[in-house]
Amino acid sequence: MTTERQRTVTWADPGQTATLARTTPGLDLLRAIASGEIPPPPIAELIGARMVSADKGSVVFTFEPAEFHYNPIGSVHGGVHATMLDTAAGCAVHSTLPAGTGYTSLDLAVRFLRPITTDTGTVTCVGSVVQQGRRTALAEARLVDGAGRLLATATSTCLILAEEKS
Repeated sequence: MTTERQRTVTWADPGQTATLARTTPGLDLLRAIASGEIPPPPIAELIGARMVSADKGSVVFTFEPAEFHYNPIGSVHGGVHATMLDTAAGCAVHSTLPAGTGYTSLDLAVRFLRPITTDTGTVTCVGSVVQQGRRTALAEARLVDGAGRLLATATSTCLILAEEKS
């Protein structure tokens, strides 16, 4: 017997935010997303992530584990962990960049330490820049539960993409 559930996801046009990203310093853009002034990207709407704060070199996200995050064995799929960790690490780097400069993840090393379920409650993901050069940045991210227990951690190297001059 299967009990069907349903979910509807809506999102804002990502092109508008991408256009703003080319003309707005990274920290200003992220703070505008955190405050609700600019809509979050579609991936955040899809998994239910919410940016709580952004400072230079550091960002904080939260999400509520839900059944739609589950894998076949009844816990949050590792891809959700990785998405949250990659997002936080990348946004931490983005918070340091001037207008017109972007980034992309070169790698992501994830360590899964504890399962996440709906019983875990609110999960917080903190991303921070460890080291930044002209072309690459090293960032780390941590997923923790409400009691501060470490659920997963990651390191990421990001390639910094300077704006092309015409």
